[in-house]
Amino acid sequence: MTTVEPLLVVSVHDVAPATADETARWCADADALGIPVSLLVIPGPWRGMALAEHGDYAEVLRDRAARGDELVLHGWCHQAGPEGRPVRRAVGRAVARGAAEFAALDEGQAARRLGDAKEVLDRLGLRTTGFTPPGWLASPAAERALAGAGFRYTTDHFGVKDLRGDGPTRARRGFALSHRPGGTGERLGAAVLRTGAAWATRRRGLVRVALHPDDLHRPRLRDDTLRAIEGALKAGARATTYGAVLDAAAS
Repeated sequence: MTTVEPLLVVSVHDVAPATADETARWCADADALGIPVSLLVIPGPWRGMALAEHGDYAEVLRDRAARGDELVLHGWCHQAGPEGRPVRRAVGRAVARGAAEFAALDEGQAARRLGDAKEVLDRLGLRTTGFTPPGWLASPAAERALAGAGFRYTTDHFGVKDLRGDGPTRARRGFALSHRPGGTGERLGAAVLRTGAAWATRRRGLVRVALHPDDLHRPRLRDDTLRAIEGALKAGARATTYGAVLDAAAS
């Protein structure tokens, strides 16, 4: 009988010039643990800066990719607009605090943002075939646009989706674990991250730990996260990237 190997994907979200210091801190933690990370890059204007205006930061990202990390597109500007149906916009606001940029887009709107993003990345020599939507929310039309733009996979709250067939298919299940800094949900979120990582490892599943820049403004959250990652590694999970998860599922 084939034994399924537990896998661990640590993703660093909101990678952009405006969060260069926070990204560097998380990457240093990953390096200390000896694991690769999937870097979720925002190429458009965000928090007053844009990747196209900071070619020096693109060099940092190219260096990380050369060392074994993966670059993943993370929307265009990480900000939801007025597009789409009110229900989808409301869900995006509730789940992603206004960051669900692709949650309610039609196919044309999504294609235009993807085109803008790819143009910036191509100009800076940054290559990716993966996409994680802000808030892990993308409309079915946006997923069609992703496939049309040549992306191999996307992710949502529940796992990794292969975009290369007739329609998106779940390549590997695994719930995305992350913090919600500030407010009444912070401690609950931390507890869910710790217990969820341990449970998924025991079940020989896909452990997904998402790191955000704002987590680092709450030192206890960083400590909780690192303990969860260390626990998964000690329990036998193999650290990898989203792209490698897709490759393993196809083999």
